[in-house]
Amino acid sequence: MDITDNDFLQANARAVEKKAAFPAAVAVHYDQRIERVVITLASKLDIAFAPGDVPALAHATPVSLAETQISPSGLGIHFPLLDVDLYLPALLEGFLGSQRWVASSNGKKGGQARSSAKSTAARENGKLGGRPRKARPAEEPVD
Repeated sequence: MDITDNDFLQANARAVEKKAAFPAAVAVHYDQRIERVVITLASKLDIAFAPGDVPALAHATPVSLAETQISPSGLGIHFPLLDVDLYLPALLEGFLGSQRWVASSNGKKGGQARSSAKSTAARENGKLGGRPRKARPAEEPVD
């Protein structure tokens, strides 16, 4: 795919808009004590998130998270030891993962929840024979 001069100008215009809409990162570090990546913005606001909340960082070690870089625009965070880049506007908008990953993560949390209502429902289900068995596929005739 060839990039035209017009494509380049449009990309630069979008970058200018993003820089005007989002404060740039001025510092970033991994805080082992609280197990969070902490980003300080030009607005003096600190944001922190657990690496496990970002699919690309979910299995990262503290050592690999310790080395970080900020992109020249201030809108990107780079983890060189992991070869992972995060886009700050997406983080600020709450898009820490794909919709599928977020749904999976939320479903997993819901499945781990414990409540008296859930326990009661499970007991009642058990009295009815429990979870239905999966149907076995029909065997194919042998020639």
